[in-house]
Amino acid sequence: MKKIKSSERKIKSSRIIVYTIMILYGAICLYPVIWMGFYSLKNNEEIFVTNPFGPPMIPQWGNYIKAVTQFDILLYFKNSIWVSLAAMFLGILFCLMFTYVVSRVRVRTTKALHSMVIAGMFIPIQAVMTPLVVMVKNLHLTNTLWSLIVPYVALSFPFGVMVLYGFYRSLPIELEESAYMEGAGFCKTYFRIILPQMKSAVSVLIIYQFISHWNEFSLALILITKNELKTLPLGLAGFYGQFSTDWGPVGAALVIASFPVIMLYVFFSNKVSDAMAFSGMKN
Repeated sequence: MKKIKSSERKIKSSRIIVYTIMILYGAICLYPVIWMGFYSLKNNEEIFVTNPFGPPMIPQWGNYIKAVTQFDILLYFKNSIWVSLAAMFLGILFCLMFTYVVSRVRVRTTKALHSMVIAGMFIPIQAVMTPLVVMVKNLHLTNTLWSLIVPYVALSFPFGVMVLYGFYRSLPIELEESAYMEGAGFCKTYFRIILPQMKSAVSVLIIYQFISHWNEFSLALILITKNELKTLPLGLAGFYGQFSTDWGPVGAALVIASFPVIMLYVFFSNKVSDAMAFSGMKN
């Protein structure tokens, strides 16, 4: 009995240590987000002198009004939403179709295509900037939002294929064979049976692709020059220079820019671990 009690005490003490470490780690990870919220509600004196790390003594809600009224943040926000959602939707759609073919049709051609696409993950974006600019110009897409959407779809394609490939390979082929034997066609089989099994993988792509498109700066800097077409990262870069003496509205703009990404992660994060556990596991 004494041995059992001592072992139970050891287990409880180890759990307390683990939980304490996890709570501290969570607090360290969350504090920058909380600090940004505090930062957006302070004036310059609190930010730099009297209260740089704590909550605001007198919340300056006017910082958000300044960020919206004195700066075109709503326009940039709309452009970023349109570009990110369009590139994410098209990218996931093309990845789903391509990866389904290369995972089910196992011949030399599809294996070679799969290897070529995955190799694209190792090409740095700086190496393709000049060809992208030439391509956008030849397609007459210069200074349009499509000049960002098309490259974003292409650049996110290899990662999407990598995530989806393992999931497709983990699904038993008997699911499709049974559906075909029951008289279901290809479209009905795919959309009723296969696609519902891919929710976790699609959730991962929604998070990663939306965040990468939302935060992308270097290509947008090169391909977009008109102010009315700028995305949030480009707009925020100009915002720093315009309001460099008043940092409260800058913090408010950062909070507004971060809000969609945080909400997206909150709603889809429970699918990430499941998807990453299976992606790339089968050849």
